[in-house]
Amino acid sequence: MKTADLCDQYLEKLQVCKLPLISYGGKKKFSGPIATVEVFEDNVLVRQALETIPKGSVLVVDGKGSRNCALLGDRLAQIACERELSGVIINGCIRDSAEIATMPIGVKALGTCPVKSKKEGKGSRDVALEFGEVRWTPNAYVYADNDGIVVSEESLNIDSFD
Repeated sequence: MKTADLCDQYLEKLQVCKLPLISYGGKKKFSGPIATVEVFEDNVLVRQALETIPKGSVLVVDGKGSRNCALLGDRLAQIACERELSGVIINGCIRDSAEIATMPIGVKALGTCPVKSKKEGKGSRDVALEFGEVRWTPNAYVYADNDGIVVSEESLNIDSFD
């Protein structure tokens, strides 16, 4: 099953992300329940979420589209891998893209930036986010592959996506 098939079968239940996010992780196809973080140029809450959300989750980070710094690098991506998270979707940038490309995690972001973020702990967790013409609600389900990203308010209970 792929996002194109999901759209063919379930389009009325789906929101389709219109933001042109680039795939950086070693996994090009991933899905899972959504956990959310809203930050601006500060990744403290990103780390906290990666360290605490359940296995199989997808962390959705609204970094307000900032390209001034990275919200995820190889060390945070490694935490996500060790905790067996499914993926990370960022309305913002990552760094260490060559290393992240070798890791068994799905990562989608606007682009890359070599600058690290602030460490002030500002932002919100577990809140509904809006970007890419999608409402990203905690515990909704996201399905991502090379063709796009779709969100359903509930699991589609398909046999295989990853």
